[in-house]
Amino acid sequence: MKKNDGSSFGVSGANPGSGANPGNSANPGSGVNSGNSVNPGSSVNRESNANPEKAVIENAEIRKIVEFNALDDAEQERAAAGEAENAEEAELSEALQILLGSELIAGPDPSVVEDVKAQPEPETEPLADLAATAALDAEVDAIYQQILTRAPEHKVQPSLQRVQDCLDMMGNPQNSYRSVHVTGTNGKTSTARMIEALLREMGLHTGRFTSPHLENVRERISINGAAILREDFIQAWEDVAPFVELVDKQSVAAGGPRMSFFEVFVVMAYQAFAYAPVDVAVVEVGMGGEWDATNVIDSSVAVLTPIALDHQRWLGASVEEIAHEKVGIIKPGAAVISAAQTPSVLDIIADKTRAQHGRLEVYGRDLEVLNRETAVGGQLISIRTPAATYEDIPLALRGDFQAENAALALGAVEAFRDGGALSGDVVEHAFMAVSSPGRLEVVRSSPTVVVDAAHNPAGAEATARALAEYHPGRRVGVIAMMADKDVEGTLGFFEPIFESVVVTDMPTTRAMDADDLAEIARDVFGEDRVSVERNLMNAIDTAAGLAEEDNPEPMITPVVVVTGSIELVGEARRLMGKKAPDGAE
Repeated sequence: MKKNDGSSFGVSGANPGSGANPGNSANPGSGVNSGNSVNPGSSVNRESNANPEKAVIENAEIRKIVEFNALDDAEQERAAAGEAENAEEAELSEALQILLGSELIAGPDPSVVEDVKAQPEPETEPLADLAATAALDAEVDAIYQQILTRAPEHKVQPSLQRVQDCLDMMGNPQNSYRSVHVTGTNGKTSTARMIEALLREMGLHTGRFTSPHLENVRERISINGAAILREDFIQAWEDVAPFVELVDKQSVAAGGPRMSFFEVFVVMAYQAFAYAPVDVAVVEVGMGGEWDATNVIDSSVAVLTPIALDHQRWLGASVEEIAHEKVGIIKPGAAVISAAQTPSVLDIIADKTRAQHGRLEVYGRDLEVLNRETAVGGQLISIRTPAATYEDIPLALRGDFQAENAALALGAVEAFRDGGALSGDVVEHAFMAVSSPGRLEVVRSSPTVVVDAAHNPAGAEATARALAEYHPGRRVGVIAMMADKDVEGTLGFFEPIFESVVVTDMPTTRAMDADDLAEIARDVFGEDRVSVERNLMNAIDTAAGLAEEDNPEPMITPVVVVTGSIELVGEARRLMGKKAPDGAE
């Protein structure tokens, strides 16, 4: 593949040429006559061409004439009398009748009449359809609220028995398609999205399960790159609900808990994929690996993104303990694709792979990014894998870590198809179109507002590098975080790149109070660089004012960065008017 020197690809991952029709504002055939207001010989009555007093009529006027001529005499009289909503419309209607009666305006050519009639009316969604959609949304939300009454997803219950029992009763739908399993600390969702995009570009029907969602619960279950339809979400719940109830009764009778929120969603996803049906599912773990509810699939490929400290309360106090939990997704004979890891973590991955008689590929040894250049809306990358070298690939995601995630995705899909190289067109089209909402995503301009879901020190470090690379101007952060996170460690990586921070609140019981967070932030940034604004929209406005105030580099656009939590990013996207990811609005 050759580098496209003519232009980069569009901002926010747009595919050049897929939106506007270059060089013409009109879309040929859409009812606009590009370049000429008259279609020679068709929009004017030929018998009147010699009369210089006769005017040429635009399509919209022709339509009015056609409609007027279709009226009976009484209707024409009423129209001529000016039964319009206002005096101006009445005068226009009367003038039109006089012109027609005097033959000062040419009547339309019959062929043009047919063309005009054939033009589609502007698409409008009937009220009945809107009502039906609202009813479905209400039903989806009712199901979601019902599942929310269960144990929350951030509380790991170290057993796969409930999920396996439920799937056994259902006939094990998860065995009806192949799967790729993704774990790690950071980059799981972006990597899963790139893997799924490559598989879909190869012509496969795909499912994707990721968590948590940004704005709409249907984002968690994706079919062929789009959020599960409302009807299919409801169907998935109706399919699994009787079995969930049976497992609940069995577990409680034995002294155990009901199925958790996350366990129910896993079962729904696996059922939805079978119902679709899909050829392959790309499954992101919720937390950890060994005891994660997703870990009932017999995946032929296991992907491990960088492993770092996070969720220590449930996964372990050291990266080695966390790694032991995460390698639990490696199945017998699986291909294992790993990001660059610390030596101790890599040893744990290698030992598990050998024990399972698998095959290990590691970033930096077996696959790597050879070159990357920043571009509008993303970057241009060259990647080496065991099967091929892919040169000058446009990737619609920003940051060096996303280039490395792309290398993992390529390695995973090559392994999925038994080690063969992918078509250059497949790679190019997939990576040009891929998106990862909430990850270094520009959601507003003037001023520029970027949202990023970094919520731990390793994530903040990667985000800080990318912000310095893509946004060299003044940067002001808007931050909220969960109380169980390493707040001081995360803020420490943002301190060198943020001029100041505005601390805000989130509407969740897990969130750290803004005043408490601000106290920690002052220890990191200093008293004069921290302010508090509990309302998120006000916090963004305050940050924008700080970013633009006495800007020492007025030629470089300042940026507001909303970060610290996935929940915060989802709320910011809503406030900025962004649609829910994958068509889940």
